Amino acid sequence: MKSNYSLDDLRYFCTVARLKSFKLAADDLSIPLSTLSRRIQQLEHHLQLRLLNRDAHRVSLTSIGELYYQRSYPLFNELNDIGEELYAEKHHAKGKIRVSAPINAGTQFLRTIFYDFLLEYPDIQLDLHFSNTLIDIEAEAMDVVFRVGNPVADNWIARPLKDVHFILCTNPKHDIAAIKQPSDLCGQPVIICHPMSIWQLVNMQSGQEYAYQALQGIRLEVDEIQMLTHGVKAGLGIGYIPDYYALPMIEQGELQHVLPEWRSKVRTLFLLYRDREHLPMRVRLFVEFVLARFN
Repeated sequence: MKSNYSLDDLRYFCTVARLKSFKLAADDLSIPLSTLSRRIQQLEHHLQLRLLNRDAHRVSLTSIGELYYQRSYPLFNELNDIGEELYAEKHHAKGKIRVSAPINAGTQFLRTIFYDFLLEYPDIQLDLHFSNTLIDIEAEAMDVVFRVGNPVADNWIARPLKDVHFILCTNPKHDIAAIKQPSDLCGQPVIICHPMSIWQLVNMQSGQEYAYQALQGIRLEVDEIQMLTHGVKAGLGIGYIPDYYALPMIEQGELQHVLPEWRSKVRTLFLLYRDREHLPMRVRLFVEFVLARFN
């Protein structure tokens, strides 16, 4: 049977039944007594059942009214609990935040930010997912996502955090005297780190661009920057490594810079989140904390 009464009618009935008074219920609901009486009558008319016995001094439940009340009032307790939980989501700094980030960015310069945030907000938990694969962030129910490069995600806000360049590196013992320009890379032993299988290079002086894709000499293929770097340091070949990661090792003599006048086109680390206005407080605090660190 289709219901023609509203959820408010049911709530009004439960309030009268709980307080056993129309006047007290009207005060509790902040509605006129006449409106409350009319709405209860409409509910009984629709059900074709008498729910309440009324006399000059008190209100009592009929037997069917008692049954109806016992089945109905837990629903409103549940709705109240849900409302309180939703309010806490919006206004209290607690709960879990699901975060996705690239493996290397997460373990290198995001890790400390994550730890500091948790120390500042002890009632918030981070559920971290590190992957170099472009996961379905909607299906995985992520709250915050970090991505390098094109941050395509419909209906997500993307905030740039940090520009990253990739540079060519090899073992210090590798003879690179014959490598004068990117075309000279052809035939050299290389390590490919997916998804960066094409090395998009730009000359910092002339602005000339060159896209190199190794078709021969590939010694190793990986999908993680640390594994790539270890392979380069071990002497397996030339690798395309983020500058923030490679430059300290070049300064310490652990790596050799190949074609130092060339580097990748800029790749930006972005922070993505869903909604600027209706974020749960824990997510808003996390977004603000990350942005403050990078600013």
